[in-house]
Amino acid sequence: MYKTLFNKHWPLCAAIALCISFVTTSCSDDEEETVTNERHWTTDGGLRSTDNILFDNNTLGNGDKEIVFNGKQTLKKGTYTLKGWVYVAAGAELTIEPGTVIKGDKLTKSALIVERGGKLFAKGTASQPIVFTSGEAKGQRKPGDWGGLILCGQAPNNAIDQQIEGGPRTHHGGSNAQDNSGILSYVRIEFAGYPFETDKEINGLTLGSVGSGTQIDHVQVSYSNDDSFEWFGGTVNCRYLVAFNGWDDDFDTDNGFSGKVQFGLAVRNPRIADKSQSNGFESDNDANGSTAAPYTSATFSNITFIGPKAVASDFANTTDYINAGSYFPNNGSGLGKFQSAMQIRRGSRLNCLNSVAIGWPVGLIIDGEKGDTPQQAEAGTLKLRNLWLADMDITGSDANKSYVDQQADGTVPSNSTRLFQLWGNHTATAAELLLTGKNSLTGLSADFMPAAGSPLCSGADFSSLDSWFTPVAWAGAFGPADNWLTGWTNFDPNNADY
Repeated sequence: MYKTLFNKHWPLCAAIALCISFVTTSCSDDEEETVTNERHWTTDGGLRSTDNILFDNNTLGNGDKEIVFNGKQTLKKGTYTLKGWVYVAAGAELTIEPGTVIKGDKLTKSALIVERGGKLFAKGTASQPIVFTSGEAKGQRKPGDWGGLILCGQAPNNAIDQQIEGGPRTHHGGSNAQDNSGILSYVRIEFAGYPFETDKEINGLTLGSVGSGTQIDHVQVSYSNDDSFEWFGGTVNCRYLVAFNGWDDDFDTDNGFSGKVQFGLAVRNPRIADKSQSNGFESDNDANGSTAAPYTSATFSNITFIGPKAVASDFANTTDYINAGSYFPNNGSGLGKFQSAMQIRRGSRLNCLNSVAIGWPVGLIIDGEKGDTPQQAEAGTLKLRNLWLADMDITGSDANKSYVDQQADGTVPSNSTRLFQLWGNHTATAAELLLTGKNSLTGLSADFMPAAGSPLCSGADFSSLDSWFTPVAWAGAFGPADNWLTGWTNFDPNNADY
């Protein structure tokens, strides 16, 4: 009977077979792309695991608290919702096309977590950036609306094998300094950083032991509910980073991060600071200030820090003034005070050159409460050169949460100030630096370039930096005709139409 039916209706059967063949084989030439609705379920560490990250065509994850993606898949340009914690497991690859918008679901406190051996290829363009943002309505977005983006790799850190901050199961670390976790290029991350527990917040962008084979450039993190960028170990090199209106620190380096960063902008909302006291840089070798190797010895060049005093003429470093206004998320986050443009402590050997900071309560803290950072500074192990500090209340302090430019015995100046001056750095007023856009904090055309005649235009020295760095004449993130913010950044994401 089957043979008779098949012969009778052979044209129809052949057409159906051809369609089935097309659907199941049309992606055979590109293993990274999945366009079928097929799904294979397994388990991974006790969690449900699938080779198809998409549910209902436009949702990443099925809404479970945690789910694992183990396939190779491309998200076509479009708008998607991220639900729950979605892990990109070892061996998995997720590719996101330019112009894609991914909205983090607030109810499930969503996060995208790339594990050791997994890869994320998020390569946008200046005209079509990839955006990770809040799923809340326009005008109602707040810091901590969703979890954030985490990238983990197999490069060295000084804790060897470490669980990533924030609560996910993911560990990071290994021995491959050239490890490759994929690409983040022309990407915005907005309103991330949900505090799952006290001191267990996911940052806007968390990088755990990410290796130098990973490409990271042109990334803007806005309104993170913790640090904007935090590196835990690793060797990854980054260019063109923007930290905008974060809650805690702008650039936080820990556990032996030894990569390089060039061209970065950090801008603060004067009403938002963390209970731990917010800094531009916060840098530790580890939490205990140990001498565990590899040391936190990253090198930053051409960074511009725009502090709260530079943004608001009426700024007051008090809890009455720092109330977060309409951006208070009421999710357990605590508010506090602003501290310093740069706090280097707990055994860190961080280096910063050719950079400028404007309008912070304290310029530089070389903190010896734990660890040997002051001794390393005296020995010249860490380098702070060709820096400009403008409109600080005090140039330096020697202690955490101290706003007095003095040493522990009461003598002045502090060792931080003495070393800052000894190394040939500069103090000035913001007016003398002639930054054209330091108060331009909304809209899509903000710029922070020095006008002609600014001492920043010729304030750089690259003689002590290696060939990875691009030699430029200027100190700070921008030259007088070099606005790399154009096209892909957004300084008013709460009112963006997504």
